[in-house]
Amino acid sequence: MTLPSDAAARRVDSGSSAAYRDRLWPGRATRFRLEPADDPVFDRRLVLPDHPTGWVVLSYRDGATVAPRRPVLRVLRHSSETPQDFVLPGASQGVAHWLGLIPPDAQEIRLCAGPDFTLERVGARREIGVLAQCLLRRPWRCVGALYERARGSERRYRDTLRGTCAVTPLARFDAWAAARTRPIPMASANLRIRCLVLSHPAEPAALAATLDALHAQTHGPDAIGVVWDGAVPGTPDARADHRSWDERAGPEDLVARSDALCLLRSGDIPEPDALALLAQALADADLAYGDALGPDGRPRLKPDWSPDLALATGYPGRPLLAARPFLAASLPAPLGPMVQLELALESAAVSARARVAHVARPLARNAADPLDPPARVSALGARLKTPAATLRNGAVRLLWPLPDPAPMVSIVIPSRDRLELISRVCRGVLHETAYAPLELIIVDNGSTDPAVLAHYETLRRDPRVRIRIDPQPFNFAAMVNDGVALASGAVIVLLNNDVAVLEPSWLDAMVRQACRPEVGAVGAKLLYGDGTLQHAGVVVGLGGRAGHILRRRPGDTPGHLGRLRVAHEVSAVTAACLAVSREKYQAVGGFDAESFPVDFNDVDFCLRLGAAGWKSVWTPDATLAHLESVSRGPSVGPERARFEREAARFSERWRDVIRHDPFYHPALSLTTFGEDLE
Repeated sequence: MTLPSDAAARRVDSGSSAAYRDRLWPGRATRFRLEPADDPVFDRRLVLPDHPTGWVVLSYRDGATVAPRRPVLRVLRHSSETPQDFVLPGASQGVAHWLGLIPPDAQEIRLCAGPDFTLERVGARREIGVLAQCLLRRPWRCVGALYERARGSERRYRDTLRGTCAVTPLARFDAWAAARTRPIPMASANLRIRCLVLSHPAEPAALAATLDALHAQTHGPDAIGVVWDGAVPGTPDARADHRSWDERAGPEDLVARSDALCLLRSGDIPEPDALALLAQALADADLAYGDALGPDGRPRLKPDWSPDLALATGYPGRPLLAARPFLAASLPAPLGPMVQLELALESAAVSARARVAHVARPLARNAADPLDPPARVSALGARLKTPAATLRNGAVRLLWPLPDPAPMVSIVIPSRDRLELISRVCRGVLHETAYAPLELIIVDNGSTDPAVLAHYETLRRDPRVRIRIDPQPFNFAAMVNDGVALASGAVIVLLNNDVAVLEPSWLDAMVRQACRPEVGAVGAKLLYGDGTLQHAGVVVGLGGRAGHILRRRPGDTPGHLGRLRVAHEVSAVTAACLAVSREKYQAVGGFDAESFPVDFNDVDFCLRLGAAGWKSVWTPDATLAHLESVSRGPSVGPERARFEREAARFSERWRDVIRHDPFYHPALSLTTFGEDLE
């Protein structure tokens, strides 16, 4: 294929197709070589003899499909002691491309990548070509990029152009995937797989299509069975064993004499390598699932194993491969209704704390899901004692029990001056919150406003309020730790002074989650003053280090897979509104006030909880307003330098999570804050 030059971008008129514009960005091939580097992490040096700086496109392969790690490119610069790191897209389809700007003072380029990483091509881009592409796609962003360049903001200039030229909307997945999908080398798996196809008599054509796809598998199934909801039709397909579904059957009846069971429905069309990839993933797991295309053709790019999300939405879907020992030990006998079999596998994986593997690559086009939200609530209610399953706003909500008696909650608010902020948040906590057993602890960083000091005197009349005045140099993490040290509650809630209570039930929802034995930090849904999303969970790696997913989107945004409608696992949540049991807080040593005095302390805290075995959960059942950092303002000058130092520490400590946030698909962009492809 001949790639057009950057000059061609200037000749493309407004009627050109999107597909042609996308072909512009790989650039002209330039020479490169990879050399060993004397660094245990960034162990390869990228040398570009003809194009050492400027815009480049890297095209590379990576054979990992289970927990794939994104490559990281590091630029050592003459003008800075701190290296500049760029987290690249994951090659989940086999090949990935990265558009980046190598700064003019680059001294050396290094790579941190997996053992299966292969750099196939480096393309050189002219700046005028990148600007022309941006102008064609989003004219106002091109104007914004030029403005940032004129004011000397290299970071904003670069990210504006990258977010326009290198990112593809999820709705254009088919074209995006066609340019990236390559076969993935696989080790042979000696696994006898029985494929069980759940069917109905009225869908013979759909069943035939599924059987055709199974017979075309590179890892052929050991046996194929079709079970019918009702009587077996008079003319069953001879390529499979047929029988009616028996609700009284046990788990051994599903697998027969095979090693594993692959669950499908008539109309599912698995890719030729689907069983091979699932078999490879099952080598170290009890259950394996892959991405899929829905019946409408839209991609379902799934997170790694997320039990709460699985119970609420059934996102693992099909194809689903389960090991025989797991089925025998975990599924109930009798099995019950056929329509609930997928739910039975998911709930068994949750209750058994199974090892679950996710193949980060679409493995099938799925037929329609059998359980809509009301049916799922009914089925969960029959299977689960706790939590209780309810339906709210069209989504399944799991209501976790509250201990009896309800635990005391200590709400810690760091603050300084700003009467309009501290008075509003205190009013919300003390008078607009339905949860009763609480205390309020204000850690003041040296307020001098007489109105604020007078307000404190009024607050002290309430026996639920304690105020600590500590006019030390600003250290947010230390203030939080000091507040927790004064707390008497079993549950700690950290709350920013620029947060406003919107509904009385917010604290009850957070405490229910925080009291779960397996949960560490709990985060809330936070909205800006205009009603758009400020916080719906933290993605580690977003923006290069960590960021809030879907920031500035409409407040009712459902999110990919509908995950923003339900409580689900995330890697971290913001300390602007964070609940955690005091015991778990103390177990990990609280916030790291030495390494992260101002920024990244909450994300670091959540990741340390995760390393200790406690997951973080975000819930839409607690919704508050947040005017982000309104009392601090943006970081500029020395504050920006301090931010970069903390960011570098965070990257060094948590590079593995930055390279693969388990709850954010490796094909999704870390450049934009939406759910776009890169």
